[in-house]
Amino acid sequence: MAKKSAIEKNNRRRKLVKKFAGRRERLLAVANDESKSMEERFEARLKLAELPRNSNKSRIRNRCEITGRPRAYYRKLGMSRIALRELGNKGLIPGLVKSSW
Repeated sequence: MAKKSAIEKNNRRRKLVKKFAGRRERLLAVANDESKSMEERFEARLKLAELPRNSNKSRIRNRCEITGRPRAYYRKLGMSRIALRELGNKGLIPGLVKSSW
């Protein structure tokens, strides 16, 4: 089980990303628009830099929904390999068969 503080920090980042997504998108559109003047683009970059760092989507860490483990994460399932194996052994995942020889 991951530290609760790390899990909560990641959840706070998710909320910030959701909150600032529209504003960040508009500023990036202006900053990357070549038809705008250099001053307008620079101003947009400065405003973008004033936003919280944790509002950037790349700061979110994929974590297992069950254990909070940050590594060996399957995006499609939303859980780590260890949690997947435990649930598979208990027969809680339909279509997953434990292989042994």
